[in-house]
Amino acid sequence: MKKPKISIKVIKEDLGYSAIAQVGEKLIATQGDSFDELKEMVLDVVNLSFEEEGISYGIGEINFEFDFESIFDFYKVINAKALSERIGMNQSLLAQYIKGIKKPSASQTKRILEGVHQIGKELSEVRFLIS
Repeated sequence: MKKPKISIKVIKEDLGYSAIAQVGEKLIATQGDSFDELKEMVLDVVNLSFEEEGISYGIGEINFEFDFESIFDFYKVINAKALSERIGMNQSLLAQYIKGIKKPSASQTKRILEGVHQIGKELSEVRFLIS
């Protein structure tokens, strides 16, 4: 059997993350409290799913796809309009990515993620004056 490509859809939940994929007849699903834990759980469940076929995967062989809609829904503090202005992306295009109408390319995904990370970094460096 040829080694199937694995693409796992990652969804941010109220508590942690869940992941799901359909690979042929196999339904692969798991969850984790953190993204790092989720990656470990995904690797375990994928390898268990293909154990009988003698197929083994490394974490680099699994493609993680993130659900833009759930991330922006969960983190309502991320303003799509402000983010689109910050990263120089058309606001309606970003909205279409978030709603799942269009799928961003790898470079667009990287651009959006870098913008979100930049905002997170800036927020983590904020200090209030305490009188």
